[in-house]
Amino acid sequence: MNTSPTIVLVPCFSGSPWSLEQLTPLSDWSLRTMRLPEALDNIEAYADFLAEQVADLDRYILVGDSFGANIAIAFATRQPRGLEALILSGGFAADPVTDPLTKLHLTAAAFLPGALYRQITLRFHAQALASPFDADGQIPWSPSTIRSLFIKNTPRRSYLSRMKAAFSANYLDKLPLIQVPTLILTPAYDRLIGENAARLLLEGIPDAVEAILPNTGHMFRFTHPVTYANAIQAFLQVRLANDSIAV
Repeated sequence: MNTSPTIVLVPCFSGSPWSLEQLTPLSDWSLRTMRLPEALDNIEAYADFLAEQVADLDRYILVGDSFGANIAIAFATRQPRGLEALILSGGFAADPVTDPLTKLHLTAAAFLPGALYRQITLRFHAQALASPFDADGQIPWSPSTIRSLFIKNTPRRSYLSRMKAAFSANYLDKLPLIQVPTLILTPAYDRLIGENAARLLLEGIPDAVEAILPNTGHMFRFTHPVTYANAIQAFLQVRLANDSIAV
């Protein structure tokens, strides 16, 4: 008997596992997430880790958010057995921070030690991730909520390593290797990720479509989980609709 594929959700830069119970429109699917390993400093190493997470699955769909989307892209370019679809939210195939001043601030702030990392680096990072729509989300967030997420889940050594990985990875030339239906979920407002990131993914991945979710920011999988999950469900129903995977 052919079963439905498992939806595997890859965490963002914080490394924190997804809150699966918030994705209520996907409750009929088998869902899986994980915590990112600490202190890896290149995307290929994270892709190796992801390969281990799906090794027991015959059929699966990858959902990567932000840094997790970069990991999912790296893994998908390997054309792994069992991958049936790809969802990328707030994602990028190459260094996403195109504003030189923002990159300078992020780089300088990242090297602040101890308490300064928590008080300055993470405050700056939280401000860069925040949007005007976060407070009115299905789960209201604020810059302080974002900072708390990183304090709880992201040791300084992992922050530095993931920054190095994100800034150095470039998969633009490998995007045509992704041969599965792909949804690019884009928030309406995103100060951190360059505005061309989604366009480059659309141009590079042969079977990609984009959905822009109104009144959302970069943290939309946290603030608007129902809207986010509805977009995934709609895509899967259209692109993967057949008796073998219907749920």
